[in-house]
Amino acid sequence: MKYALFAVLGALSLSACAEAPKPAADAAKTPAAASAKPAEAKAAAGTPDARAIEAIRVLNSRVTVERVGAAPIPGFREAIVAGQVVYVSDDGRYLFLPGSGGALFDTTAKKNLSEVALAGMRKEALKAIPASERIVFAPANPKYTVSVFTDVECGYCRKLHSEIAEYNRQGIAIEYLAFPRAGIGSQDYNKMVSVWCAPDRRKALTDAKADHAVPNKNCKNSINQQYDVGQRVGLTGTPMILAADGTQLGGYVPPAALRETLDKLATDGSAKPAATGPVDAVPAAATAGGA
Repeated sequence: MKYALFAVLGALSLSACAEAPKPAADAAKTPAAASAKPAEAKAAAGTPDARAIEAIRVLNSRVTVERVGAAPIPGFREAIVAGQVVYVSDDGRYLFLPGSGGALFDTTAKKNLSEVALAGMRKEALKAIPASERIVFAPANPKYTVSVFTDVECGYCRKLHSEIAEYNRQGIAIEYLAFPRAGIGSQDYNKMVSVWCAPDRRKALTDAKADHAVPNKNCKNSINQQYDVGQRVGLTGTPMILAADGTQLGGYVPPAALRETLDKLATDGSAKPAATGPVDAVPAAATAGGA
């Protein structure tokens, strides 16, 4: 999956994005030096350091490489970008972003090799959930079908569902999978069991997301299985949107933007980064408790 390095390095500097901009009056008082860009690292042409800098610029020409030098990994150079460490192979082809949510990039193909591997795994994992266990909202002749892990209490899940008609108008079929963020056995979980056991699941899901009462029901269901699959595919928040090939398209993505992303994915194999779109995070206690 192709996408610019700012999609990756942007995640390295989210703390900067979280800071509210200063009012104009305050900004005028800020010393000019405070807004100065850090110095760009220099390297002799044709050296591994120069190739590392060029590889980073290929993925995002706007970032500043503050430092580059020897790495603790043989065959790689270590660079500092946006206050974070990245590793680039001596030939400049591969860039490794360590840490949580890190990835390995092929800078020549502009491809996230980690996402390619994960997409294949997600696609296979989703096959375990039969079509009969999905709650589907689809137009007559959908252009695309996406799987969406959802939770009835999740604010962004509710926002997505409130626009379900527009997703369908964009030619997108939504296949919902259950992921009660509070964990197995929680009140949230019991509500989702009631939805999946309802005679009209689509109506029950819509009612639950609108805070309307859904009759308590219990039956043989696949909520536990769906929850397990969600954990397997790396879900950390809901909603989680997955394309048919397993590519993660983000959390909440507006209908028109999702259609644009799917068109691009179908045309040239590229899509927006996996982190795109807000989600409601899974509580740590639920993650620790597992299924």
